[in-house]
Amino acid sequence: MLKKILKYLWPYRWPFVIALAEVFVMSGCELLKPWPLKIIIDNVLSGKPVAWNFAREYSHTNLLFLATGGLVVIYIVLGGITLLNNYTTIKIGQKMVNDMRRDLFDHLQRLSLAFHNRRQVGDLLYRVTSDTFAIQSLTMNGVFPILTALVLLSGMFAVMIKIDWELTILSLTVCPALFLSISMMSRRITSASILARQEESEVYSVVQRSMSAIRIIQAFTKEEEEQRKFMSASDRSLGASLKLYTLQTFYAGIVNVVMAVGTALVVWVGANHVMSGQLTVGGIIVFTTYLASLYGPINTISQTWGMIQGAKVGVDRVFEILEIERDLREGVRTFPGTGARGKVVWENVSFQYNEQQQVLKNINLKVSPGEKIAFVGPTGVGKSTLVSLIARFYDPSQGRVAIDDVDIRDYRLKSLRGQISMVLQPPLVFPISVRENIAYGRPEAEFEEIVAAAKLARIHDSIQRLPEKYDTIVGEQGATLSEGERQRITIARAILRDSPILILDEPTSSVDAETESLIMEGLEQLTRGRTTFIIAHRLSTVRKADRIIVLSKGEIIEQGAFRDLIGAKGPFAALYQYQFSD
Repeated sequence: MLKKILKYLWPYRWPFVIALAEVFVMSGCELLKPWPLKIIIDNVLSGKPVAWNFAREYSHTNLLFLATGGLVVIYIVLGGITLLNNYTTIKIGQKMVNDMRRDLFDHLQRLSLAFHNRRQVGDLLYRVTSDTFAIQSLTMNGVFPILTALVLLSGMFAVMIKIDWELTILSLTVCPALFLSISMMSRRITSASILARQEESEVYSVVQRSMSAIRIIQAFTKEEEEQRKFMSASDRSLGASLKLYTLQTFYAGIVNVVMAVGTALVVWVGANHVMSGQLTVGGIIVFTTYLASLYGPINTISQTWGMIQGAKVGVDRVFEILEIERDLREGVRTFPGTGARGKVVWENVSFQYNEQQQVLKNINLKVSPGEKIAFVGPTGVGKSTLVSLIARFYDPSQGRVAIDDVDIRDYRLKSLRGQISMVLQPPLVFPISVRENIAYGRPEAEFEEIVAAAKLARIHDSIQRLPEKYDTIVGEQGATLSEGERQRITIARAILRDSPILILDEPTSSVDAETESLIMEGLEQLTRGRTTFIIAHRLSTVRKADRIIVLSKGEIIEQGAFRDLIGAKGPFAALYQYQFSD
């Protein structure tokens, strides 16, 4: 854990050194705080001679002025350095949080869809937004206060043992009891912290799922049921947090009682030392002031240790994700500047999400450059998975997929996916302007190119009717657009990408027959000269495909041109007849 955290602290090592130097100045001020009071009591009020040669000629009035002025200066310096130290440590901690968030978000972006299919979005969101703050708590609010306390303890111990070594040893007798309390409570606090973070992340998950499905919830009047789910998760989170805070409060109470016992012992023995003449009144005041300051750092160490246990849980949850190996290894090859030729081959490809869910079985298929291929078959037979393998959203469980006779696992992911334009289901539109949505895959595209792509996708006229036309901001998930408009925007996005390989997953599933006809005209221009894969349930969209691949239970059961398959009266002809039986 320490090695992992030092990786994030190392870039800010010099500000950290400065912060440590500030700690020594702060500790020095803390050590000086009771001495002006000692001078006032012992030298001004009691009339005892001053120990320092330079001040022996000073009058009582001058000594009083010197002591009170020194007290003000000490507090001013201490306040200024404390403010500067807080700013320095908070800034370091925030930068560490920012760096950890950057690494975590970047890592999540590069983990395969297989990983994301297994995870709750709300839990990942909680790790990115909340758990990453734990590194600041662990270092700047945890380890750093302990270092500060240790420096202060060392200085105070050196001064106190010179004042009265017996009282110093006596004051330290409470330490074993304090450390015993730490060891007894740490494990329970850690377990409570784990549970609290898990329950809080579940609240995030419930909210995320509900907000994502708000249209369905309202359509089926499930608001009350969703409210019950949310309150159930919230109550569990509240209970777990309450248990954690109770343990921490109980822990702090034990520490305070132990320190009170130690203080009572020191005051009792110290008063006897004053009465016997071993110690002056000013000396016992300095000593008891130090004692409070001594127990302060000890209390800081003990209570901070409990906080560290909770923060460590959050950091562990972040590193748990960061240490997950990418199941899609990065290749080393890149495509030439002219792009891919477009030859795609599946060789003995099988795929399964898990041992119980076999999706593809021994697929062998060769597609020539510029060929237009349509995949048809009932829902769940592996059509989308088959084309997802081209972009390496997943890797085959067996066999290989090759582009231009090279295993796609040998290509760099960015280079590979740069050769592919995709229209996926459901159509995804971001809450940004229409122009930015279309140019998402090519943000450097000229406005004229964006308009041309929109016209090909038959969405230009609809955009012109929007309040700000191409600069109109669409709602979350494109809520201000119709399903057909969202679909056509994603098609325009693929057109603008202008890649040699095109994947169309149900490109006209959300539009009416007239719009479908217009879109297909535009797509016919787009697909010319490109290797194109079309997934379709509406068989009217596959008439002009060069080859139709019929899938059933993860296997290819038939393939050929549209007329040939109709004439063969096989599975495709049956599907076609069923769909157009009226």
